Amino acid sequence: MAGHDHGHTPAAWTGVTIAFIGFCVAGAFTVAANPLGFWAGVVIIALGGVVGAAMRAAGLGMPKTQHPPQPKSQPTAQAQAQSQAQTQQ
Repeated sequence: MAGHDHGHTPAAWTGVTIAFIGFCVAGAFTVAANPLGFWAGVVIIALGGVVGAAMRAAGLGMPKTQHPPQPKSQPTAQAQAQSQAQTQQ
């Protein structure tokens, strides 16, 4: 995976780091049986996603032109059999 530059951008690292801190906060307060602290951790997790998306919009993420094209999915054998059965009817 390292050869594909998957997530090697400041936006990705920042968003994941903030979300990781949020998971740690939520986990610690779960063990401490403190619901308010747990929800604060959940807010921090969501904040990580928002910050990552904002940084990507600001140009610190991977440009869309660098994403490799997705291969078209081939129909499965079951889908082919169903389409043949429908055409025979």
